[in-house]
Amino acid sequence: MAMTVSQMSCARQGRTFRATMQHLIIAVMHSFCRPFRFPYFILSLFLVCWAGNDHGLCAELQISDLLPQANLCRAQRKTDLAITASWHGQHPLVATLSLELPPGIRLLNSEQSRSVSLAPEEETPCIWEVEAPDEGLYQFRLVIRSKELPPMERTLSLRFLPPTEKRILSAIPDPHPVTTDFLIGAHACPLWENDKPRMWDNIHKHPERTPALGFYSQENPDVADWETKWAVEHGISFFVYCWYRDGQGGAVKTRFGSAIHDGLFQSRFGNQMKFTLMWENQNRGEAGVSDERDLMGNLLPYWIENYFSRPNYLQVDGKPLLFIYRPTFLIDDLGGEENVRHAFDKMREACRAAGFKGLWLLGEYRGTDPKSIEQMKRLGLDYTFAYCWPVPGSPSPEKAIQTQIESITKVQQLNILPQVLTVSQAWSGWRDEDSIWKIPPDDFETLLRRAKMIAETLPENELGRKMILLDNWNEWGEGHYIAPYREYGFGYLDAVRRVFSTAPEAHDDLLPEDIGLGPYDTAMRAIFAQEARLARLATRVIRRTDVPEGLIAWWNFDEKTDDAEVILDVSGHRLGGIIHRAARVPGFRGQALECAGGSVTVAPDLQPELGEAFSVDCRVWTDKGNQSDKWFLNRIFGDHTSGGFRFGLAQGRAAFHLPLTPWSHQIVARNPLPLGRWVHLAATFDGQKIRLYMDGQDQGTLERSGPVGRATGPLVLGNYAVAHAAHFTGHLDEVRLWKRVLTPEEIHSFATEK
Repeated sequence: MAMTVSQMSCARQGRTFRATMQHLIIAVMHSFCRPFRFPYFILSLFLVCWAGNDHGLCAELQISDLLPQANLCRAQRKTDLAITASWHGQHPLVATLSLELPPGIRLLNSEQSRSVSLAPEEETPCIWEVEAPDEGLYQFRLVIRSKELPPMERTLSLRFLPPTEKRILSAIPDPHPVTTDFLIGAHACPLWENDKPRMWDNIHKHPERTPALGFYSQENPDVADWETKWAVEHGISFFVYCWYRDGQGGAVKTRFGSAIHDGLFQSRFGNQMKFTLMWENQNRGEAGVSDERDLMGNLLPYWIENYFSRPNYLQVDGKPLLFIYRPTFLIDDLGGEENVRHAFDKMREACRAAGFKGLWLLGEYRGTDPKSIEQMKRLGLDYTFAYCWPVPGSPSPEKAIQTQIESITKVQQLNILPQVLTVSQAWSGWRDEDSIWKIPPDDFETLLRRAKMIAETLPENELGRKMILLDNWNEWGEGHYIAPYREYGFGYLDAVRRVFSTAPEAHDDLLPEDIGLGPYDTAMRAIFAQEARLARLATRVIRRTDVPEGLIAWWNFDEKTDDAEVILDVSGHRLGGIIHRAARVPGFRGQALECAGGSVTVAPDLQPELGEAFSVDCRVWTDKGNQSDKWFLNRIFGDHTSGGFRFGLAQGRAAFHLPLTPWSHQIVARNPLPLGRWVHLAATFDGQKIRLYMDGQDQGTLERSGPVGRATGPLVLGNYAVAHAAHFTGHLDEVRLWKRVLTPEEIHSFATEK
């Protein structure tokens, strides 16, 4: 849904046909899609108006997505559909906004069309109050017209839930659990904490994923109560929480534990919802164990005391269940397969000594390679399970269903290690990478019925005959979730209820607003509102009169007091950034950025692709020698190490990194960086070679063919990442990014400027 459409036109008086054709050609050459990840799902229609110079000024009309203000919408209840318009031209823009209504929809507050005058650099909100007569999916269309610009459109497919009486209650009503013929569990993702706003970034790009509770904080016990109520009323009787250890080898500390400890354990309905753990031991050296003593003396006793012994921890036949995300990582942790097997036996014995009848150990594996499954059997695991099923090729729902069933069947036919079945609803990855797919609720019901038929053929004494796992309850970022949300409401949960329960199909699915409770995302929305405010400040059109040809961005850190929270791009291209605990100090000219752990971030989706020709230059100052693996410009991050670039120091020398494959192609200067004075650094790339310069002098060349790899993260100035330890210590000034290769003569000229 979140797309930015680039429409090039000549919008000033006296425009010629030739100029118009130039802009149309540019439109074809540029990308039509560039997601914008600021809050409120801002989308921009870029309309470039030639301003009588060689570079052009960008006059932008930004229109936020046409979206409801409620998380989920009810029929026969007022729904506000809203946009925000902002104009970045030199003069006011008069536009007409027309909302085309689907049949049956009533408009409650005003005319369908309205004329607005948009002042430069100001926001104008527009809200239409509508009401749907019945439940269902409705299509809305917004058309924006003005004399200066081509027509623009926004469309919205919006689902309205069945009507229900609105009441005021003081508490969430007690759940009414339904019985099922299987134990139905759902993997639960506990990443949604009050101080982790970045976890919601992909939902900003996909407003159709908005949860029924909004951008909630999982540590709120009311959130746990709503999730318990919705789960048990649709046949889901337990959650498999991802469990993260924070540092191994000593007393147990956890990360992302608030969903269990502050949410579930403190909730009113906690005793009605079983839970179990999936040990998320993927982060080597931090999330696993240092040795067997750590496992048996620290980790297992912590689990027994804090989880296994609770009455709502899931047991089958008197044995707690422990899911392990990366069981093969324990081979390194414990020193070999046989050591892992012995450790698992000791864990079972320790659980028997604690009063249980043993311990079920289940290892995650999402494939069908018999060698991998045989290794898991040698480790001494009882069962295999999948956290999710990968389906390549962005398949259709039918293909996604068939691929999963084939994988489940193949594992069963291998007959190496028994499995507990998992069915997956969708996948996108955190940044919409690789295969992207989704199975709608009606098709998901088909998948559930086929999985149930397979499970019913398993031996009676196996866990797989007693339980089925659903992927996933609430992995909003990665794109798999069955909890109620905007696009399909309770569709997935209703499918679960129909397949596994004999309860009547007719039932009420309450939302917090139905009974006057909530909202539960006030804190997070306040954070997003602040970020949106700063983004508006940072992305204003600011242009110096001496902008050279081919310049993409220019950050000189000379903002006035009113702009102390942001860094402005003075090239006119609106690539400003937001300051994170960084200060300004006297610079090479005017002010500079103090690099002492703080940073500036420029939103990733504002930045153009660099292609096969670009340059970057800047001024740095430091009195700290021999800095290594310290960075003052970065667009390379651990989840995408073959794209972007970074500039910093290695062994006290300037280093420029432009990977072609993960972490490849770094060039380091021949000479150390001078200390105690301002130094000019530059790097160029022409599609074949990287060249590095210091104070206008050549410092080396590195062969590297092919375009710049795609970068997914922000551009960070002053550090490797926000609050990262690998930060340059010193000052940074006059940072410029170019969409062309600077010549050695130009670089020497820049280096010798006073």
